[in-house]
Amino acid sequence: MSSRCLTSLALALAASLLHAQRPTIQAPPANGGTSAPRPVAAPDAAEPKPYDKVITAEAKSQDGLIKVHQLKGKLYFEIPKARLDRELLLVVSANRTPANIDHAGRVLDSDTVRWVLKEHRVLLQQVSHSVVADPSKPIAKAVEASTSATILMSFPVEAFARDGSPVIEASRLFTTEIPEYSARQLLGAQLFDPSRSFVDKVKAFPANLNIEALQTYSVPFSPAGAAALPAPSPFGTPTLRPGTSGTVAMFYSFVELPEKPMLPRVSDERLGFFSVRNTDYGRPEHEAARRTYITRWRLEKKDPAAAVSEPVKPITFYIDRATPAQWVPFVKKGVEAWQPAFEGAGFKGAIVAKLAPTKEEDPDFDAGDARYSVIRWVPSPVANAYGPHISDPRTGEILEADIVIYHNILQLQRDWYFTQVAPLDKRAQTLPLPDDLMGELLAYVVTHEVGHSLGFPHNFKASSQYPFEKIRDKAWVRQMGHVSTLMDYSRFNYVAQPEDGFDPADLIPKLGPYDKFAVKWGYTPIPAAKTADDEKATLNEWLKVQETEPWLRFSTAGGAGVDPGEQTEAVGDADAVRATTLGTKNLQRIMGFLPKAALKPGEDFKDFAHLYEAIWGQWRRELGHVAVLVGGFDTENKHAGQDGGRFTPVPRARQAEAVKYLNGAVFKTPTWLMDPALLAKLEPDAGQVRLLAAQRGVLTALLDRARLTRLEEQEALLGDKAYTTAQLLTDLRGGVFTELQAPGAKVAPARRNLQRAYLELLGNLLNQAPAPSLAMGGLGMSQLPVNTSDDTRGVVRAELKALQTLVARPGGDKSLRAHLDDLKDQIARILDPKFAAPSASTGVTITTRRVSETCWPGLEDLQD
Repeated sequence: MSSRCLTSLALALAASLLHAQRPTIQAPPANGGTSAPRPVAAPDAAEPKPYDKVITAEAKSQDGLIKVHQLKGKLYFEIPKARLDRELLLVVSANRTPANIDHAGRVLDSDTVRWVLKEHRVLLQQVSHSVVADPSKPIAKAVEASTSATILMSFPVEAFARDGSPVIEASRLFTTEIPEYSARQLLGAQLFDPSRSFVDKVKAFPANLNIEALQTYSVPFSPAGAAALPAPSPFGTPTLRPGTSGTVAMFYSFVELPEKPMLPRVSDERLGFFSVRNTDYGRPEHEAARRTYITRWRLEKKDPAAAVSEPVKPITFYIDRATPAQWVPFVKKGVEAWQPAFEGAGFKGAIVAKLAPTKEEDPDFDAGDARYSVIRWVPSPVANAYGPHISDPRTGEILEADIVIYHNILQLQRDWYFTQVAPLDKRAQTLPLPDDLMGELLAYVVTHEVGHSLGFPHNFKASSQYPFEKIRDKAWVRQMGHVSTLMDYSRFNYVAQPEDGFDPADLIPKLGPYDKFAVKWGYTPIPAAKTADDEKATLNEWLKVQETEPWLRFSTAGGAGVDPGEQTEAVGDADAVRATTLGTKNLQRIMGFLPKAALKPGEDFKDFAHLYEAIWGQWRRELGHVAVLVGGFDTENKHAGQDGGRFTPVPRARQAEAVKYLNGAVFKTPTWLMDPALLAKLEPDAGQVRLLAAQRGVLTALLDRARLTRLEEQEALLGDKAYTTAQLLTDLRGGVFTELQAPGAKVAPARRNLQRAYLELLGNLLNQAPAPSLAMGGLGMSQLPVNTSDDTRGVVRAELKALQTLVARPGGDKSLRAHLDDLKDQIARILDPKFAAPSASTGVTITTRRVSETCWPGLEDLQD
């Protein structure tokens, strides 16, 4: 018997023994999926026992939303009759996690649920509000009859209280794995072990109930020969290793939904809000009407007659006491930066921040309680922050928001500030940055994340809405900021130059005119309106100001990756070529003082290497803003009745200018990044590998099939006024093969690498079938397949033949001849019908060392 068979037999015996010892472990489905299995069925409902036989004098009981009893390791719910069939919000989060696995407070799911009594059984049902109808209309009965609430779990009634309230033994809800609320993916686990899972803490309150349960998961050893890698986490965080277990403190918070629903506000795509959606069959439209309501907090004036009034209940964020003391004032500043915007909507002191109470001050306070909105500080090397919120699915009312700040967001902010504006702020020219500066950078992050928790998504269009010249106008920027909203990824003003004389405080984004306009539009009360439809005329009237003030506009649906003015990490992308030219000047200045900033006597080169990589990353991002001009469409979010179209091709001259810039900036070797004295302090391949990776990235972006399809579309629309694929390839030939078009050619090693990579990408275009993905597009276009019979093949083949002629030139030294012969062979193989390009890669694997940007925002270097 082979050693492999022996190993397999040993594993099989071990698995059998494990199964025999722990028969209750819940394994993944037989199909190999990672979703959790449905818990075992509940016991049959027997005749209920007398109340005092179930809830004895030994029980520890708590009154509240649901009366709870703990007895001999079991948890009983006594559900008041008045609470039956009433909708509750259930929020499930990971309150504590194993070391280095994600973070405390991760919300895993939130649902609307209700308890329903069916004879001697109580059902926990998941309620959907995606299909609705006015209860007063006949069709409401059809809607109710055609939809079924999912049963999450069923419980036999153990007893009835004197008032008829059912008593159930609810432990299974928290000690078995329910797919909707599982931590399986969070941990990358495969097995759930109920024998190591139990209810740990219970707190009942008048309007909510909190349960904490310890749940244990594990990952078995991989089969023989399989790579011992953990399963990926959907959150982009580490997971359990094979052969290990992890215990999560799962937090379940049941909260009453508002008895009186808030008046919803209808969404308008010309302004950005997160939203809730439903299909309303009670509407008068001649179709199933899709209704979309913005998510927002319920703000009501104490004095409805006052132009500006304090709210009945302000939006309150509690600052986690784990937050380092020096940062607490800046976190508070970041939250309350939104106050002026709410004053424009008629509310004074609408949003406040305060330290979370201590146990002595409030023993019942819990950061996982869905009644409280908490800003958590997470000890994690992840460089990120995020600000989700939980809303009432009926109306969009935001009920709770928890903002998470990972510790290493400080490092990410330092890197961005250093690589973008260090030449304009002497404090940033040596490391570490002073605490007062780091605090301001942290406050900016908090204000951005609070924006999400107020209902605002990203608005990437904002970075192109100011006239380009204003980005360097210090008077304009002092008043308006260099970007009109904090909800863009427009970090620090890298377009500004030292001679512009900026106050460093004005280099950091601040609350802008778009933010104030969005708060006013979404939160200003309209007292005369009794229904959401009553508000629409007023809301539409408010939006007319966007026609004359473009910085109040929002991103266009279908514009991402298409509109050169809707890019992430951009400043001044109204003119990306000029912005990147100026940004590169600042990067060149930074290279000059990099050694002084990062090299400390007696210390290693870690910080130096990290910041050198950050400079490369910033340069690549800025190049991406130029590349997207090719095949681009300028967009403007409009509704019927507004003049002009929503998508306009970028003029031919701007596209040609972009390619000309890239030819000179990246395809011509950027010696300013390749200082031999600096490279000698890094690894042996520090320069050439990074350069080729950057060049390949730009070429891949320019030769993307979706981009070439847009160029074909523009040619069909504009004729000889369009910038075409043929012109793009001709211009790239001039930049990539410059030396071969002049006598006495000499081709440096970096340029030889570039030329081979370019031919490889052309070969992929000619010989690889387009992937069967769906094209991105505007309204009604998302289901169009990628064009698989476009003009690309013919144009690429013609270009390869032109290059074949170019590389056939005679003469040259031994090195040049070897390179030209190699290029000729490469072209011949591409043009040969039998040639088959790799199906899943672009050829050579490039290893690069990059700054971690896995969040805030977690972007690739080149956006398309």
